[in-house]
Amino acid sequence: MKEIQDLTSLLRGKTPIIVVETHEEQRLLELLKRVASCLYKPLFCWSITTGLSRIDRDMGTQKFNADPGDLLRHIKTTDQEGIYVLCDFHPFLKDAPINVRLIKEIAMEFESSRQTLVLVSHGVEIPPEFQRYCASFSLRLPGRNQLANLIAQEIAEVQNQGMQLTVEPGAAEQLADNLRGVTLDDARRLIHNAIVDDEALTKADLDKVNRAKFQLMNMDGVLRYEYDTRSFADIAGMDALKHWLKLRTPDDSRAQRTTQNALTPPKGIMLLGVQGCGKSLAAKAVAGIWHRPLLRLDMAALYNKYIGETEKNLKQALELADLMSPCVLWVDEIEKGISGGSGDEGTSKRILGTLLTWMAERKSDVFLVTTANDIQALPPELIRKGRLDEIFFVDLPDKTSREKILSIHLSRRRISLEPFDLQQLAMVSEGFSGAELEQVVISALYASASQEQGLSQNSLLEELAATRPIAVVMAEKITALRQWASNRAINAHTGS
Repeated sequence: MKEIQDLTSLLRGKTPIIVVETHEEQRLLELLKRVASCLYKPLFCWSITTGLSRIDRDMGTQKFNADPGDLLRHIKTTDQEGIYVLCDFHPFLKDAPINVRLIKEIAMEFESSRQTLVLVSHGVEIPPEFQRYCASFSLRLPGRNQLANLIAQEIAEVQNQGMQLTVEPGAAEQLADNLRGVTLDDARRLIHNAIVDDEALTKADLDKVNRAKFQLMNMDGVLRYEYDTRSFADIAGMDALKHWLKLRTPDDSRAQRTTQNALTPPKGIMLLGVQGCGKSLAAKAVAGIWHRPLLRLDMAALYNKYIGETEKNLKQALELADLMSPCVLWVDEIEKGISGGSGDEGTSKRILGTLLTWMAERKSDVFLVTTANDIQALPPELIRKGRLDEIFFVDLPDKTSREKILSIHLSRRRISLEPFDLQQLAMVSEGFSGAELEQVVISALYASASQEQGLSQNSLLEELAATRPIAVVMAEKITALRQWASNRAINAHTGS
């Protein structure tokens, strides 16, 4: 195993301190037992609750040196060489100069004492005093084949217990894909919960697993899991965008053909257009039709008053997206995060640099969907071909799309379409966005309710006449946007 080889190399070398950030403490200890046995080195483990004990052989519990300072003094003065695992020692490094100094002295005396410290925790912030003596080690996350075997083991286990389990064809394969990025222990628990919850393993379990996986990653706020991923039935028009995405819908058979034909998976798209015309709905629909989790990156939440924290937030968010793959990453109104003024101390430029590097170098199956309203605020290096596959311009809906939008919003409110002349409504609503048409329906419903009447054709016509659409209010800006997109982007409705 690669893990054993890497860990053995570290312990054979001249590295006094090994830092391991993991939630799989027990798995790491078992790995260390195997390596220590091969190296003929004694293995000790310490925690605040149990003190120090030798764990590579059964020597009984030795409850001494529970105090962190006493423990380090014991290691420093003993003649016993070996590997000393310190579990959750990170709280005793903060505001504790004595502990920091003792660890540094142990590290400096490594050549004579041959004592290796292994600091194990979910997160360790190494003091600069002994940082130069440290090396990091990471437990490998399970690959797809390992996850597929784990799913098969869990299925066999519950079936042996007498459970009549229903397994939908293809569900196990998709679950193995979606579990990439979690530890073995977490994967085992998520698989077991998905199976025993309804005594079945189906594709419907994928959404629940993805939600639980995202909660394990714990970065709510900057990066949010979107539960409402809608189907393309909720989108009127955008036929060219639908066709483009349909050709690239990921599935196992296409994945095989992609490999054979040396095609690369799609990277992402930009949705540029008029406000309220369905860009956000389209982003949700991509995830819905591809049956992938949707992560929404909040550019405003990235920014932090401390220098360097904003870039760190973005890097963590992108790393989490990589771990959640295959998924769709939606960056809404991207121009607001990368078009800062001169007063942001260069943060927006560093944000752009981090994002461009990730877009160019990522190996994970993350499909990027960016939406933008102001193309003038976007740097040319972001929108050039190669960074993204295509730029789609989402214009105001045409007459046919307006008719469908009205029918969607009426049907969603359980209103029969029979009394309405949708063609007339679509004709008189020229220049209205989808969001404005929805608001017309809502306002007409309120007006009708106040008069104790049902919704009628006339009430909708009155609301349309009373509304100044965005095409009128922002006519100059929309004209300029259309002119820019005329020969630089594909019309999401017509493909022209």
